[in-house]
Amino acid sequence: MLKLIGIPYDANSSYLRGSALAPKHIRLMDTEGSANRFCEFGNEIVESVNYKDCGDIEFTEIDVASAYKRIKETIRKEVKDRSKVISLGGDHSISFPVIEAFSEKYSKLNVLHLDAHADLYDNFENNPYSHASPFARLMEKGALNSLTQVGIRTFNTHQKEQAKRFGVNVVEMKDFNTDFINSLESPLYISLDIDVLDPAFAPGISHHEPGGMSTRQLIDIIQQIKVPIVGADIVELNPKRDINNATAMVAYKLFKELASKMLQ
Repeated sequence: MLKLIGIPYDANSSYLRGSALAPKHIRLMDTEGSANRFCEFGNEIVESVNYKDCGDIEFTEIDVASAYKRIKETIRKEVKDRSKVISLGGDHSISFPVIEAFSEKYSKLNVLHLDAHADLYDNFENNPYSHASPFARLMEKGALNSLTQVGIRTFNTHQKEQAKRFGVNVVEMKDFNTDFINSLESPLYISLDIDVLDPAFAPGISHHEPGGMSTRQLIDIIQQIKVPIVGADIVELNPKRDINNATAMVAYKLFKELASKMLQ
């Protein structure tokens, strides 16, 4: 069973708020967008037919530690029966508890992280749950078998040191090629930050970082993956900065392509 769950949480965002609105806007594209429900390989992605929409996680407390626990407990329950889950964030901090829950179910979990930023900060603004640190937290805990980061174009000295410390395979955007696809291992989880795309393709994001990949390149990566994908998240869409729902439509398109691949 493939499940969809919204995680409308952006309290760990360091720059702009607004990504908590993303799950609602992405879902709206299913009924109010300009496309049909078919993915490019011909599968129609329809709620209650080939995936179950589990709704949104509700947050009664703003406290970031409480939110982390609530997200992890919720995802842990959803994957208990080995269901595949796509999570809609939210800022990238949601990936820490989500992926950690997956790692408890899959002892040798591998992660493909698509992003403009490495999100490996040891300490960002004294917030261990920051959206700039989820992969530092996961690697510190030894939760992953491997981490591959693609599209990075904000690699500073500290994060380079962190990547070396944790043995992360990094494909910076300046060196971009798709050879990494052949080295991906199963079980695979994909964490997809919309700002991996150039802002020209995705203006509705909090951190505009020029020089990113095109929507076509990103879709090609998803379609060319050869190993089973057990889970995924789509994060950092900020509807407050979007233009005519253009980025929401990109996120919906990526959801369909991910869902199709995960249903294979």
